[in-house]
Amino acid sequence: MLQKLGFQPGFNKQVTETGAEGQWFDGDNVRFRYGTPEKIGGWSQLGDSKLTGAARAIHHFENNDSVKYAAIGTNRILYVYSGGTYYDIHPIRTTLTGANFSSTSSSTSVTVTCSGVHGLIEDDIVLFDNVTGLSGSTYTNATFEDKKYMVTSVPSATTFTVTAATAEAGTPLSTAGSASVLCYYNVGPSQQLGGFGWGTANWGGEASAPVTTTLASALTNTVDTTIVLTDSSQFPSSGEIRIGSEDISYTANNTGTNTLSGGSRAVNGTSPSTHSSSATVTNITDFVAWGEASTADFTISPGLWVLDNFGQKLIALIYNGPCFEWDGSLSNATATRATLIANAPTKSRHVIVSTPDRHLVFFGTETDIGDPTSQDDMFIRFSDQENINQTDSYTVTATNTAGSQRLADGSRIMGAIKGRDAIYVWTDTALFLMQFVGAPFTFSFQQVGTNCGLLGKNACVEVDGSAYWMSENGFFTYDGQLKSMPCLVEDFVYDNINTTARDLVNAGLNNLFGEVTWFYCNSGSNVVNRQVTYNYLDSTVKRPIWTTGSLARTAWQDSAVFGLPHATSYDVNSNASYDVIGNTDGCTIYYEQETGTDQVDAGGAVTAVIANISSGDFDITQRRSNTGQTVGMPDLRGDGEFIMRISRFIPDFIDQTGNTSVKFKTRIYPNSAQVTNSFTITSSTTKKDIRVRARQIALEIANTTSGEDWKLGTFRLDIHPGGRR
Repeated sequence: MLQKLGFQPGFNKQVTETGAEGQWFDGDNVRFRYGTPEKIGGWSQLGDSKLTGAARAIHHFENNDSVKYAAIGTNRILYVYSGGTYYDIHPIRTTLTGANFSSTSSSTSVTVTCSGVHGLIEDDIVLFDNVTGLSGSTYTNATFEDKKYMVTSVPSATTFTVTAATAEAGTPLSTAGSASVLCYYNVGPSQQLGGFGWGTANWGGEASAPVTTTLASALTNTVDTTIVLTDSSQFPSSGEIRIGSEDISYTANNTGTNTLSGGSRAVNGTSPSTHSSSATVTNITDFVAWGEASTADFTISPGLWVLDNFGQKLIALIYNGPCFEWDGSLSNATATRATLIANAPTKSRHVIVSTPDRHLVFFGTETDIGDPTSQDDMFIRFSDQENINQTDSYTVTATNTAGSQRLADGSRIMGAIKGRDAIYVWTDTALFLMQFVGAPFTFSFQQVGTNCGLLGKNACVEVDGSAYWMSENGFFTYDGQLKSMPCLVEDFVYDNINTTARDLVNAGLNNLFGEVTWFYCNSGSNVVNRQVTYNYLDSTVKRPIWTTGSLARTAWQDSAVFGLPHATSYDVNSNASYDVIGNTDGCTIYYEQETGTDQVDAGGAVTAVIANISSGDFDITQRRSNTGQTVGMPDLRGDGEFIMRISRFIPDFIDQTGNTSVKFKTRIYPNSAQVTNSFTITSSTTKKDIRVRARQIALEIANTTSGEDWKLGTFRLDIHPGGRR
């Protein structure tokens, strides 16, 4: 008795495998199209190189000469990809001249002594230029000239070390040579870490990339609480600092005179000491000492970028930092670097170019432009129309459209994206619409949702007039009305997500297949390693289509500019980036998605994309006559009253390339051990004679090697009832 075997589209992981009868339960690297499961497309590496650090943002745009750019921001370097080549356009924080080099025999460590305070921290990137005067050593001018290095350590305010590719085998350098040191802006760590209480942070750690400066005047005693710094503008209005091994608290910061005052010496159990002029001063306001219990959850923010374009200019914001521009219209654009946007806020959480009105909008930004200590996490500031870098661009006047607004619901702005008619702005608790209305108000602000805040700054997308996002309270959509999205994998996702790494969650749109995917860190992982996908084209309220899987992408950009989606993966265990010597922060690979059936690297090596899908358990029941005789065909959606026997499998693939593995996973009771019966189906297989006997049976379809692809049709089974025992 042949029976058609059909399952509802999407995964249902809210129930057990037994409860998911007539449904698909689990899988990896699969999608549904028109209700039918199929293997996802493969991906190919773009360019020949691996990038330094973890990519956290991708933005595509095209200039007026039809040159296409992909801006890729890692936690170390800002790149553009164009014409098959990567270009470093990262902004330079400062350039120091007159640096020299010292090395040690049989060691790869090289000490660089600068002519002034460098302001560097470990893992910062430096570029050497105009290198002269190195001879007799393993290291020559060419070892450093136009080479990027990662800072290994910072012994003092004027020295730092780098790690060379080879050890010193010649005459060691001793403050030899001369070079310029181009110091890159620090973006932040590759991971987001957190905790509570004892041992939350490393000794000397803090909640974000530490701010350092130097003492302008020596502390000649151990009681003075007036401390004059070289630059106090990046320090909070009150907090704690570390000089040497002493921690000092202060209650006031006069940025005009760079003076910290008030407070106490030798806090956090440290010992008082004197300190010489030019000693390094580090902000430790958010520091949690070894053995010290924090009073609140402690999170080290990752290095993130926010990218957009203002016409032909790339706009690039370091998360909780300054904003830069890069002109893609220049004939030599790829040979130039991003530069600070003059007169713009210097510390913001997010930035968007409002279109078509062309205002530059900063979120979670400064109430007093140029004063980072005035940053308000709920404050919005926007430029004058078509005017982003002039003296009065952000100052409200009677003749311009600049302005500001503070949102009321929430504790901080989490993220924002452009929609069809408005900018969606999320706080940690609410959703607002920001709409251009023209003079005199420029923008209107309307709260349209509560208890629906954004989980992480990149956990949202907009498509066809609807916003989709991930909240702490589940998945939501807004299309004129706020709606909670029914999700049959919700518990599976939220019970296993690392919410501490919330800012690493990133949502990607794949318009080719009508999918929104959220990539996230699973529990116990600080690296993105899981995904959950919603099919917005085929889903209905009663039948939402969700899938889960292991595709790990740290950033994603849809197909609008390059024709196919682009995405990045991060390998924390590989430091073989093409451009930074001594890299210890992992590497990023840039991919074109939906290409072929496999993964292809820069050298052409092919790795199989393994896809599989498993059904819930199905069983049978049997109708009976008045006399107790079984009549008709057995019903596959039964109650498990009968043991079933399967003697024949008839495959039906809409599309199949290569071989496909078919497994029947059987058991007698829900808690019984599962027994697997497997066989291989080729494109020419018409039927498969099998012997399977069980009360509950689940079906699994998979491929195992490269070059294999499949899309399921309607399978048929020859099923017979086999008794009750």
